[in-house]
Amino acid sequence: MSITTTPSDDTLPSVRRITGWYANFLLAAFALLPGYLIAYLYYFQDPRLLFESHTFHEFAIAAATLEGAFVSYVSWQCYRLSGEPLLRWLTLGFTGFVLVYAPHGAFTPLAHHHMWLFLLYGPASRLVMAILLFIGLLSYEARTDSVDRRADRWLWGMWMVAFVVVDLLVAVLANSAIAGSLAVRLSLEGGAMAISLLNVACLVARRIHSPLMQIFGISVMAFALSSLAFILGKPWNHMWWLAHAIFAGGFFLLSYGIVQAFHTTRSFSTIYSQADLLARLQQEMTRTEGALQELQRSNQKLESLAAVDPLTGATNRRAFVERLEAEAGAARRGGTAFSLLALDIDNLQRINERFGERKGDEILKAVTTSCMEAMRPYQGLARVGGGEFMAMLPHAALDTALMVGERIRTSIQSLHFEGGVERFSVTASVGIAQFGPDGTTGDTVMRTADERLKRAKTHGRNCVIAV
Repeated sequence: MSITTTPSDDTLPSVRRITGWYANFLLAAFALLPGYLIAYLYYFQDPRLLFESHTFHEFAIAAATLEGAFVSYVSWQCYRLSGEPLLRWLTLGFTGFVLVYAPHGAFTPLAHHHMWLFLLYGPASRLVMAILLFIGLLSYEARTDSVDRRADRWLWGMWMVAFVVVDLLVAVLANSAIAGSLAVRLSLEGGAMAISLLNVACLVARRIHSPLMQIFGISVMAFALSSLAFILGKPWNHMWWLAHAIFAGGFFLLSYGIVQAFHTTRSFSTIYSQADLLARLQQEMTRTEGALQELQRSNQKLESLAAVDPLTGATNRRAFVERLEAEAGAARRGGTAFSLLALDIDNLQRINERFGERKGDEILKAVTTSCMEAMRPYQGLARVGGGEFMAMLPHAALDTALMVGERIRTSIQSLHFEGGVERFSVTASVGIAQFGPDGTTGDTVMRTADERLKRAKTHGRNCVIAV
């Protein structure tokens, strides 16, 4: 596996920077799009033109209320699963908007008889929502809430009561002597606009660039611009209806973000942009490649360990037999002979009984080292039993094998060991067989070498027999 990095990642930083600026410019232009419509109506439309339809208004408010309730439920489900504080505040923001905004539609028939009772619930609902969204933004990437807090019915119930209290306060305000004052409506609507703009400023200042938070920012900017249109408009004129449309657009966009979170990570902070995903993918691919290489090295090491006798470091019987069969196959195809030495340490069992198995292990290690030195340049020593070894000599005829066998026997005989106060040496018997004259398979050559080893044992040990 290999990782290929595109040249643009390294060679075109200026293009990446310029396109990044351009993308940000497009986002800002899109977020300010409602402002162009507001400016058009403000300068080129007659504010006295009215479209007063109570039925349409009631239908629109009912639809917005139902959608708000649905989005509140989806937000709550996301929060219940992820515990992200931002989603808790989004849930409260949507719920608060629904509960405060609903009377605005219910009191539509009072538009002529009690204008302020009809009118003030709109800016009040937008102010409540803007405040809760701002608190949510401040909690962005905060530690997740505990499971108990997510399911705290008392806490959620208190918020529902608080929203009902807001409804009652708006009713009291609408029936007060100051209800008709322009300052009251401007305070509510202007407060909603100011806090929405504060949301956007906070988003920019904290450099939050995740895709869903970009949707959040565009939506909140739409809320701010809708409040501006409400301030500039009058009930039932086109600017007033445009304000409703702008707010609905922002609401739809933010609800789309909620649905995206629900269908993916149930979180606003852990959904990444395409660039983030590609960078993370490349990191994971690099990490995976490293893991695969490490696994390959580990497998090679395991294969090597599986072919080695753990005590002496010589090849074990299984690996030696596999090599012997391969060598025999090559010899049959190419006609190249090889020889096999079977070696056994004399009286090893007696040495173990007298001096202990520890001393026997020491002897096995020393004999292995001695054999490897004496065999050079050949490298085919294997431990196939307790004190029994075999050595393969590729391309070696019987006379060469006999010379190597004598060298091994002499080398072992020269070793000296300490057993308490006693100093002793060991000897070895060797049997030799050659591929071809002594067999044409690995098994027959090995049996012949073993038979000659047994003969060496019965002929007094410490000798080499090749015929």
